[in-house]
Amino acid sequence: MGGPDSEGPLFVSSDHLVSDKVVELSEYEYGLIVAANAMQRWIQRCMAAAGYPEFTAMEVQVIHSVNHRQRAKRLTDLCTSLNIEDTHTVNYAAKKLIKAGMIKTDKKGKEVFYSTTEKGKEACQRYRVVRDACLVDAFDALGGIDREELGSLSRNLRALSGLYDQAARSATIL
Repeated sequence: MGGPDSEGPLFVSSDHLVSDKVVELSEYEYGLIVAANAMQRWIQRCMAAAGYPEFTAMEVQVIHSVNHRQRAKRLTDLCTSLNIEDTHTVNYAAKKLIKAGMIKTDKKGKEVFYSTTEKGKEACQRYRVVRDACLVDAFDALGGIDREELGSLSRNLRALSGLYDQAARSATIL
């Protein structure tokens, strides 16, 4: 089974879900599944190579989000920026990072704000060094993906994630 304008096979995870209306959506979903799993594996292994093998991909995402722009963030800020509904998942990751001395809390009124410690900032910097060596340099050497195309892919990915968020809201009221 090929795509509408293709000669080759259609790459999808579940051919029974392919709609004749938008075949490309199924191809996108499969690509996203594969890319998401690769990204999770990469995040965890990059952090391990940086010297922190005990952290899951979620915990690494949380520390980078906390460290972003060097501003303290609330749990709701972290959940929103990572597009995670389950606050317990992010809270659990934050507690593990606190215990490891990577982030700290500061209570302002009733709100708890998270910020990185010096140890956490160092971990983020070490992650960046590994990322540059393993991923950024490989991207530059590859030369197969145009930077403008990558930017366009990123914008489309954000737009499609909004579509999936809307679809998820619609599905809850069916």
